[in-house]
Amino acid sequence: MSYNTWIHKFSRQLVKPLINTPVTPNHLTTGRLLCGLGAAGCFSAGTQVWNWSGAALFLLSMVLDRADGELARLSGKTSRFGAFYDLVTDAICNSVIFFGIGYATMQNGFGVWGLLLGIIAGISVSIIFIIIMQTEALHGHGTATFDARAGFDPDDAMIIVPLAIAMGFGTPLLITAAVISPLAAIYICRDLYRRRKQLLADKA
Repeated sequence: MSYNTWIHKFSRQLVKPLINTPVTPNHLTTGRLLCGLGAAGCFSAGTQVWNWSGAALFLLSMVLDRADGELARLSGKTSRFGAFYDLVTDAICNSVIFFGIGYATMQNGFGVWGLLLGIIAGISVSIIFIIIMQTEALHGHGTATFDARAGFDPDDAMIIVPLAIAMGFGTPLLITAAVISPLAAIYICRDLYRRRKQLLADKA
């Protein structure tokens, strides 16, 4: 999305000691993936203790998500594979988190509708990242970024997820996400398709 949000600035300071070490950006991306999957698993349990654990893991995964790119830029270890791996990991983590919440909601009395809402939200998020990956694959890394406003970009909205779950608002969050995520997917996809047309026109 953007590369200079508050979370990026925080992550930038954390990775500076890693610049001349064997730790690579892909190591951090893998850590992000494991934390994201772990958070989804915790949320699927639906109990307070697991929700708090999931919230902590997901917040850590968000920091690692920014940290891998910061380490790549600071150490000069950027690569096309790393950028692709990062986007795929983002898509997986930001999707399965809703699957986990949906499963917990289903088990806690909401029935199959809880899982369905989780699937709707998760697939909508996946579509956004698929379009981003397609755009950057065709036109280069960074062509699908969004400008940060007040130090936040659209991807930072995911911080609401662990905070809401930790405070016990899982079901309202899931319902809201199932409504807003498809609308956000439509808006972002339209914006990225507009950019792609403009980029193709500029190259013509």
